[in-house]
Amino acid sequence: MSAEQTSFSDVPTLLVKIFGKDRPGITAGLFDTLAAYSVDVVDIEQVVTRGRMVLCALVIAPPRALEGDLRATVHSWAESIKMQAEIISGLGDNRPRGLGRSLVTVLGHPLTAEATAAIAAKIAKAGGNIDRIFRLAKYPVTAVEFAVSGVETEPLRTALVTDAGKLGVDVAVVAAGLHRRAQRLVVMDVDSTLIQDEVIELFAAHAGCEDEVAEVTAAAMRGELDFEQSLHARVALLEGLDASIVDKVRSEVRLTPGARTLIRTLKRLGFQVGVVSGGFTQVTDDLQERLGLDFAQANTLEIVDGKLTGRVTGEIVDRAGKARLLRRFAAEAGVPLSQTVAIGDGANDLDMLNAAGLGVAFNAKPVVREAAHTAVNVPFLDTVLYLLGVTREEVEAADAHEEG
Repeated sequence: MSAEQTSFSDVPTLLVKIFGKDRPGITAGLFDTLAAYSVDVVDIEQVVTRGRMVLCALVIAPPRALEGDLRATVHSWAESIKMQAEIISGLGDNRPRGLGRSLVTVLGHPLTAEATAAIAAKIAKAGGNIDRIFRLAKYPVTAVEFAVSGVETEPLRTALVTDAGKLGVDVAVVAAGLHRRAQRLVVMDVDSTLIQDEVIELFAAHAGCEDEVAEVTAAAMRGELDFEQSLHARVALLEGLDASIVDKVRSEVRLTPGARTLIRTLKRLGFQVGVVSGGFTQVTDDLQERLGLDFAQANTLEIVDGKLTGRVTGEIVDRAGKARLLRRFAAEAGVPLSQTVAIGDGANDLDMLNAAGLGVAFNAKPVVREAAHTAVNVPFLDTVLYLLGVTREEVEAADAHEEG
């Protein structure tokens, strides 16, 4: 194999570049023109930006006696369709890529030239080379993906993610390869992630103790209080509340913008989706049915004689419990833990985020953003799709299928 590569590096090649206004038939036309000279194709790349095309074809050069004629014919063909052509002589294939393959996804709202320059500079400083750039989405955020070689994933992630917030962008770095699209399980927190609300505060509003519960909740999410102790303290304030309030709370729950799109698209792409919550099964069971979730686990409010007792029953879903449930769901789904995605916002999500193959801090507290693999700081949950390499076109296709 190395002998072939060595000999091929000395073979004359031509880089044929066609650029101008995009229209159907240009690619076919170029290769029809080249076919007359029986050249072999080494590489092809085409990019269209705002209706302007750049088409590059790397081909084995024909015998020297025919090369001049090929050049003249390609230029003449390009002029006939009001395109421009450039042909560059060289030897062999493209430069081999360095070891290490990573995909860097950058989300901006907006994505500024300053931020893009800074990210590109950091990639270069880390020893990486940008091999390809591809736009994943322009709405509701601008999302672009850099294919990077020459540096391993972990040091590249460290170099890029640390100061991303200061640049006004979110950055995710994952190893390239087929396994990226094989991440077939996504597990989310519920309160302030899948939904906009803290469920216990909705219950507390009906019990007249909302401010007191909200204060304890905020401290727990910042990691200032033990979650289990804070849970028992907050639930105790709900003692005596009529069980009929459960239906009212369910009706008050507001999904996070993009939540339905995220789940619908993931399901269409063959992912399994679950939720784990420090909230209550009285709400998560309803969400599971409404959204078609594959897994759901939360705490359960104890109800006796039609009243809340101020206690929870069964195993407590706390910080460690969420990570344990992620592993359980992965085992049941037949998905390696390295191919799972976890999404959360609070300190009690940290173990789960760190255990997953990709942990995403969604509009999270500072302690969570600093510890997670990546962060999303825009209020649209479906932007997480772009971190998985899903394009806006795939999202729209999923929406169209649902409507159909």
